[in-house]
Amino acid sequence: MLDKLNGEEKIYNSADSIDPSDTTSVNNEALSSDFLNTIKVSGLPNHSLRLKVGCPLMVLRNIAPTDGLMNGTRLQITHLMNFMVRARIISGERVGKIVDIPRLLITRLPFKMRRRQLPLDVAFAITINKSQGQSLSQVCVGGRVVVGSERLF
Repeated sequence: MLDKLNGEEKIYNSADSIDPSDTTSVNNEALSSDFLNTIKVSGLPNHSLRLKVGCPLMVLRNIAPTDGLMNGTRLQITHLMNFMVRARIISGERVGKIVDIPRLLITRLPFKMRRRQLPLDVAFAITINKSQGQSLSQVCVGGRVVVGSERLF
């Protein structure tokens, strides 16, 4: 889907390491940065994040609830920078607000892995769980636009 969007593209790679406070894992050669880069788990942004201006996103964790940046908030990229993105909120109470989202340091897993990455994921489609509480004025099903409360099936 990203290939179909016109505009600037940027790939954001994470900086993965073991937290220095995890003394049992910090010197473990099996936990190299190459291995850490391959880890994909729920709630942790991917090592490599390919984004384009205009791309829809979903926030993966509560960043700034008072600004409308909570887990599940949908955004659309307006500008790509070296270590952050600027985006417009497209769901929730703060629709239309422009926000800057930096890379964050996220710690996960049984060993204290640290991943510095944007807390975002591309979201052209979302799961039924993430879609709860969101409403759409119209959708397209099988090439047919369905408006308002018209039944889909």
